[in-house]
Amino acid sequence: MSERIADWTKGEPAITYQTCAACGHVQYFHRAFCAACGAAAPREARASGKGKVYATSLVCRAATPETRAHVPYNILLIDCAEGFRMMAHGDNDLAIGDAVKVSFKPFAGKLVPFFTKEA
Repeated sequence: MSERIADWTKGEPAITYQTCAACGHVQYFHRAFCAACGAAAPREARASGKGKVYATSLVCRAATPETRAHVPYNILLIDCAEGFRMMAHGDNDLAIGDAVKVSFKPFAGKLVPFFTKEA
């Protein structure tokens, strides 16, 4: 597998995903193989940052002392335009079906994807 493209998990303001050259499967969690067919070395690409809200959960009670300053905060499942689903943070007023775009914000000491309504 080639060198990974930098993304938010490495502190960069970007989301990356993988596609399989053998079967076309799209996956978000990076692996050395395709989760659908087992082919080696899926290709990495940078996502557009656009998608739709699949689910939303407003967190009103801090899970850790580091997250207390952020309460309430919204945890979302986003169906990204490229065909994968990811969990992320977002505006508290987002609802299922809203079209969204990503930016990146600090949360509990880390840079995280943060989705807002697409204009």
